[in-house]
Amino acid sequence: MSWVVIAVVGALSMLFKASGPVLLGRHQLPPRIAGLVEVLAPAMLAALVVTQAVGGDREPVLDERLAGVAAGVVAVALRAPLIVVMAVAAGVAALVRLI
Repeated sequence: MSWVVIAVVGALSMLFKASGPVLLGRHQLPPRIAGLVEVLAPAMLAALVVTQAVGGDREPVLDERLAGVAAGVVAVALRAPLIVVMAVAAGVAALVRLI
């Protein structure tokens, strides 16, 4: 991928993110839309995680990535710090890959 493409996409992303506050100014979003915006980012992140964890070429793939995500979920449930969650997930995925 060309560095020019990366720079253009980055600049467009920043411009898009800045357009909301600029266009809204001092106006408040309606409560219903504000509630939707609050849950949109976590939902998108969850969808990306699931897609990357089990996504294959046109069919679900159950491999070491799913074991890593499951271990990460357990670490989150045990209230581990983020760096520990990441280490546990990566470690479990690596161990399952070795098997």
